[in-house]
Amino acid sequence: MLTRQRLKELLIAELMLDLKATDIGDDTPLFGPSGVGLDSVDALQLVVMLEKHYGFKMADQEQAKQVLQSVDSIAQAVEGAKAAA
Repeated sequence: MLTRQRLKELLIAELMLDLKATDIGDDTPLFGPSGVGLDSVDALQLVVMLEKHYGFKMADQEQAKQVLQSVDSIAQAVEGAKAAA
């Protein structure tokens, strides 16, 4: 089972964020000023991270917009893909 805590730790490590896992809520937006503040370069790194650690591939940019909204949306997408496989 994919834990949201593990996802937060990976985000911080892979994107070299100056945050603690406790600073990121499950529903906190990952992009934009009201959230973690990630940008488009971070989005690319996130896509690579999900493929590397979870074997999760995104079909297109629209799917990425839906999946990469929050830790919770990422976890749901990865878990859903594993359940469907």
